[in-house]
Amino acid sequence: MQLRDDQIERYSRQLILPKVGGKGQRKLLAAKVLVIGAGGLGSPCALYLAAAGVGRIGIVDSDRVELNNLQRQILHSTTTVGRSKVESARLRMNDLNGDVEVVPYEIRLTSENILNLIKDYDLVIDGSDNFPTRYLVNDACVMTSKPLFHGGILKFDGQVMTILPAEGPCYRCLFPAPPPPGSVPSCQQAGILGAVAGVIGTMQANEVIKYIMGIGNLLVGRIMIFDALNSSFRQVKIPRNADCPVCGDRPTITELIDYELFCSIAEGTQ
Repeated sequence: MQLRDDQIERYSRQLILPKVGGKGQRKLLAAKVLVIGAGGLGSPCALYLAAAGVGRIGIVDSDRVELNNLQRQILHSTTTVGRSKVESARLRMNDLNGDVEVVPYEIRLTSENILNLIKDYDLVIDGSDNFPTRYLVNDACVMTSKPLFHGGILKFDGQVMTILPAEGPCYRCLFPAPPPPGSVPSCQQAGILGAVAGVIGTMQANEVIKYIMGIGNLLVGRIMIFDALNSSFRQVKIPRNADCPVCGDRPTITELIDYELFCSIAEGTQ
């Protein structure tokens, strides 16, 4: 694939990087990425992936844009309040970069549709804000050996973790089971500083770009934790759990289920 003149101009600032060049840019243009959620995390993540020239970006969300989203969900605007988030996202991403094929999925993610959804993509980005979706996405990616890029935010804090099945721990190695209903507040209940979503979503995009181009060190076996109030980052090593119920030596979870009954919260995005 030869880069067009306009593509050379558009991506010139990353093309001159010694670890990128034309080879790395062609990898980005050929990549197929699925973003779960067009909210606080999915917005900055998807925007930076579109700007970088990722060729196909699928985006999954069943919600519509609300005014209270705009404090952090930068894919959307006042003019798209009331529209579906995936359509709002498509318009914004294509306005930024017409090279990118944006595939909207205005659906609710379930155990019945997730495998068919992720099979056409190279990797999955989890931008959800609830435990039913988070565990469903983790389990589906582990079972299909699909790379997963996790992010989580609440109040003034955030975390990022890259999951490469069979190469490192999964989300369940850290948190084996969903928490009891009501034990962990949602962003709607506890609040979220908009810039925290920007930091974490951008870090997810950075991990994805490195993975696609095969450069740098990924957050595999490590979780990066961000404290906005102290402007600090710290890394915690996460070993693979041999007794993990989904990626362990003798997995006990071998089929996908929906976790709403356990967590009692509806699917949404941050």
